[in-house]
Amino acid sequence: MAKLGQEFFDRDTVTVARELLGTYIVRRWQGHTLAVRITETEAYVGRMDKACHAYNYKRTPRTQTLFAPPGTVYLYLIYGMHHCLNFVTEPEGEPSAVLIRGGEVRQGGDIIADNRFGCKMDNLSPAQRAHLLDGPGKLCQALALTRAENGISLAGEDLFVCQSLADLGLTPPEEDLCPPVIHTGERIGIAYAQEAVHFPWRFYL
Repeated sequence: MAKLGQEFFDRDTVTVARELLGTYIVRRWQGHTLAVRITETEAYVGRMDKACHAYNYKRTPRTQTLFAPPGTVYLYLIYGMHHCLNFVTEPEGEPSAVLIRGGEVRQGGDIIADNRFGCKMDNLSPAQRAHLLDGPGKLCQALALTRAENGISLAGEDLFVCQSLADLGLTPPEEDLCPPVIHTGERIGIAYAQEAVHFPWRFYL
């Protein structure tokens, strides 16, 4: 299976954040294969970005994972209740990562819906369907991702990223085959980050 390997993530973080759009997160969980198309990302670069947890190379027990090799999962908890999935980028020792902010279901919809709302996809209300994966905490809840996955490698079998659904033996919907239209904007929820507030490092389809 063609997974995105370490060489993909061992590059400029902003470039990786853009190029992750339209790729697929695959989660193997309790005998199920869940797949989500990535539709929204944000880049964080520790050496100069005041919005990054490891700004100016700050090492703490929480940020240690950001210094790991590229293609490592950085998964943390915010507000004591929401998990956020990030992929470490750039060479080992450079604390940078891409936050996965949103996605669309492509495989395992009933499991994803049950993880989020305790029902199958067909029983979701229009509001539940619209907001199924439109936030980093929602995405982690849907894919059953917690701090237990912090520090694992995307080269493994439980969580990885692939370029095409064909890698999973699936036929992608027609919309996935169209050239993506990528939008750029300021990142969300970082009012404390001074000039970094205005970095155009949020990307979405």
